[in-house]
Order: sequence, then structure tokens, then C-alpha cells
Amino acid sequence: MPQGTLQVVLVSAKGLENTDFLFYSISALSGRSGYISMLLAVFRNMDPYVLLTCRTQEQKSSVASGKGSEPEWNENFEFNISEGVSELKVKILDSDTGSQDDFIGEVTIPLEPVFEGGHLPPTAYNVVKDESYCGEIRIGLSFTPEEHQSRDYQVDESFGGWKQSTYTD
Repeated sequence: MPQGTLQVVLVSAKGLENTDFLFYSISALSGRSGYISMLLAVFRNMDPYVLLTCRTQEQKSSVASGKGSEPEWNENFEFNISEGVSELKVKILDSDTGSQDDFIGEVTIPLEPVFEGGHLPPTAYNVVKDESYCGEIRIGLSFTPEEHQSRDYQVDESFGGWKQSTYTD
């Protein structure tokens, strides 16, 4: 596996499944039969963000506040690539104040094509949750290999070492 720097451009997402809704229970008095109860769900715009993970390195995008299922980020990230790295994991979450953030979906992007070609333009990847499609995310990738400097040592035995030692008993 190559070593170097992976540049990630997080562009946008679309068609994300909205996980941000509130349930309201409404009860009303109804003539002779007593109370009628209704459960009402109200959807709000999501506040999505992305966690990008490359082996042990994790980076977080900004929160696209109120952008719902069509967020745009246009953010750049860099990861140091070392031996054994073969994929970029992308998780999309909905930021919630006062409660745990909601998991929207995820993508695993194999890195071999960008290692071989050096650059992949922004591409749509399917976002999945529980093995079901739940939108897409556009990500561009570039890879810059680490330059290895050769260490050509020339050993000159004409000086130094035992050959020119002046030590005597």
C-alpha cells in the first residue's frame, strides 16, 4: 500500500432520510364517547454533519444547520496514509441539541482507485442504513504519494577506520 496524503473534498448530499421529527400527542373531548387521542409527527429540518474516518484518524465536518436532506459543505480534509489503509469510512449524523445525535447513514469508499489514479472528481456514493439506500453523498478524492528519498551512501575507505588508525601499543 502506498504512503502519502489523502485530500478529501466533502461537497454535498441529497435525498437523505429525515430523522428529525417530533411526536405530539393531542387529546380532545368528543361528545358522548369521551376523549379522542391523536399522535401527530412533525418533521423539522435536519442539521447534518459528517464524520470521516481513515483507520485511526477521524475528522468532523461543520454542521449544516437547518439544511435538511440536501446539505452542502464544500469542505476539505487531509489524512496521512500509511501501510494498511484501504478505505475511507463516512458517517452522516443529525446534530440534536439536548439528545443523542441521530445516525442517518454511512458509506465505505475503497481507496485503491485513488491510489492508482491520483485523483477522483466529486462522485456520488450511496448512503446506506441497515443495508437500505437512504440518499447519496458527493465526495472528491486526491492522493499525493510520499516521496522517498534514496539514501545512496558511498563508503570511502581511503580515510578513517582501522586503515588510518594511529593507535599503537
